[in-house]
Amino acid sequence: MFQRRNRFLSAALLLSALTLPFISNAVAQSSAPIIVGYVFKPDATLQPGEVDPHKLTRVNYAFANIKDGRMVTGYKSDEANFAALTQLRKQNPSFTVLVSVGGWLWSSHFSDVALTAQSRHIFIDSVMEFLARYELDGLDVDWEFPGMAGSSRNFRNVDGQNCILLLKELRLRFDQESARTHRRLYLTIAAGASNEYLAHTEMSKVQEYVDTVNLMAYDYVEPGSEPLTGHHAPLFTNPADIRNYSADASVHAFEKAGVPAKKIILGVPFYGHMWGQVADLDHGYLQPGKPVPHANPPYSIITTTMLDHGFIRYWDPIASAPYLYNATTQVFVSYEDPESLAAKCRYVLNQKLGGVMYWDHESDPSGVLLDTISQTLLTSTTGEEKSRRK
Repeated sequence: MFQRRNRFLSAALLLSALTLPFISNAVAQSSAPIIVGYVFKPDATLQPGEVDPHKLTRVNYAFANIKDGRMVTGYKSDEANFAALTQLRKQNPSFTVLVSVGGWLWSSHFSDVALTAQSRHIFIDSVMEFLARYELDGLDVDWEFPGMAGSSRNFRNVDGQNCILLLKELRLRFDQESARTHRRLYLTIAAGASNEYLAHTEMSKVQEYVDTVNLMAYDYVEPGSEPLTGHHAPLFTNPADIRNYSADASVHAFEKAGVPAKKIILGVPFYGHMWGQVADLDHGYLQPGKPVPHANPPYSIITTTMLDHGFIRYWDPIASAPYLYNATTQVFVSYEDPESLAAKCRYVLNQKLGGVMYWDHESDPSGVLLDTISQTLLTSTTGEEKSRRK
């Protein structure tokens, strides 16, 4: 069995090398920034018009689960939602639909799946069957996190190397299938925006096998783990916060680790974090606070029940981040809004990053935040194209 698998891999490597020009051309044709939206519909059905395929480039449908080493659907409504999303490609052929496997709660099986050649083979077979069954355009591996404890204690010191092997073998199978069908399959990952993540994951090798890295540049500080308030998704580092974090710092750290700028997709949150019992000093910024139970308000709730309803908006020009404070209830809210998102989109263009990713689509049913991303990126890109033509 082992020798047969080795011969299969050798032949497959040769086929991959022969088909590489076809794959590379497919990548080169797409130079505009992409917009990736995570669609999370646990046991709920997508409604007509809920996703506009002209405003975003790619949907990462969250989440597929892993059972007995194989990828399986996560929720009873998944099949109907896959069908609804793939139908949108008729409206925009450039629109792609990927499935994201794992996530915070369902990453506990990745260490076992990636452990051996046999376990990886079983998992990858199930991925190929899954993508074919639901006519999807690829896979987003959301392993939170290789070599570290996430929502469970199931991790190993060898996870980092095994993650590379898993991605390498997935890329190989994807390239084989693309050569057969002349239809590209995308492979992406969701990456933690921390130095600890980089210490456990060899990104210079990971980036060789993935199309993009969805950099989760949010949740830098959370009420449950950080007693001081702060921006949970700042664009730039504010020196006043000695925790020394920002999206900009993470981008440069990933580039230093070997990830090309064009493969980095900057993640942004469509939700906020809340601290309670925060004293009215500096409008609650960098002050001690307590967690507010079950309080990760989506943008829709922030704008309809908080902003101008006892909460006052403040702007940190150094971090390029907004925040709210209610002096009466002593509640501090870190969140994202159109002004901060426009700044991040301009940053993506200036730094020549691959695009923007957001979590998640349901948090802004009005579409205000997505409109800001789409208009800023697409308008700027269109303007650049016109300038080049002149």
